[in-house]
Amino acid sequence: MASEDKKNTIEEKKEEYKELKGLGFFKKVKYSIFNIEKYPELATEGIGKALTYIAKLVVILAVVLSVWTLYQTYQMIDEGTNYLENEFPDFSYSDGTLTVDSQEALIFDNEQFGKIIVDTNTDSEENINQYLNQINKYGIGALVLKNRVVLKNITMIGEVSYNYQESFNSVNLTEFNKQDVVNYVQNGGINSLYFSVFISLFIYSFSMYFINTLWYAMIIGIVGYFTMWILKMKMRYVAVFNMAVYALTLSTILNILYLIVNIIFNFTIEYFSIMYVTVATIYLLAAIFILKTDLMKKQAEVMKIVEAQQIVKKELEEQEKEKKEEEEKKERQKKDKKDEKEEKKNSKGSVKHDEPEGSNA
Repeated sequence: MASEDKKNTIEEKKEEYKELKGLGFFKKVKYSIFNIEKYPELATEGIGKALTYIAKLVVILAVVLSVWTLYQTYQMIDEGTNYLENEFPDFSYSDGTLTVDSQEALIFDNEQFGKIIVDTNTDSEENINQYLNQINKYGIGALVLKNRVVLKNITMIGEVSYNYQESFNSVNLTEFNKQDVVNYVQNGGINSLYFSVFISLFIYSFSMYFINTLWYAMIIGIVGYFTMWILKMKMRYVAVFNMAVYALTLSTILNILYLIVNIIFNFTIEYFSIMYVTVATIYLLAAIFILKTDLMKKQAEVMKIVEAQQIVKKELEEQEKEKKEEEEKKERQKKDKKDEKEEKKNSKGSVKHDEPEGSNA
């Protein structure tokens, strides 16, 4: 009975494993959100599959972020070109160095693009950090220096920096001035730069968010590992980490939706990162408690099987005992009959032996 149940369980697990092994990306997304009891089976696919899965999610997030940032850049360039042509001081670029005809830093506050600071005279890290702090307080903006431009967006983790020489050399551009830039933009020549900007944004966004997501998975995995230790469950940390990766699915999707909502409505959530971690942690802990419940159910089933086996064993022992007693009873009866026959036989012989001698005459 027990061996048959065990065999059925093994067959069920094999079928589940085959089903999970053939899951595509979107099916895994669905399972990760609506079937958290499958986390242990998903974790058995290995860390490689888990990292590939979360990388695909981060790709979607990076594409959304890159497209939005590129669109912002396009708007900023379009609006900035008009300002550049009519109000901005003369400037020139040559061999990696930008020079603006202004002795003081130029600071612009724009509701759509944030704080923009232009200072091509400073080499002081202290001044640069002060400018970046001002932009960070504002939330979005750009810092234009003589050798690079630093962009800050509320959807970005930190700032992204572009070196002039590296960016312009890729398109064989070594020098230009204000009028060249105006002509270049108005004639549509800048369109060729958008692709390289998109690629740079995508690589930066993917790298930052992927590393950030793995860091969250490690932290949440540690919480899950200690929870298992408290519940007296044994599982390797790598498996718990894999489960944490799948637990981050809903948080990552919420992050993508948050970016889209922020793009359209300029809506911000102050403690979104806390919510991001909390949702993933709840998912992982829920999966652990479901796993614990399943183990307890299986243990209860095993106990029932053991109890049933003990009852059957006891019944068999009693039957064996009754059978043995019955056989012993029959043996005794048989022996008693045999003894009775022997006694009767001996009694007859004794009677014949005691008859008087004269009786034969």
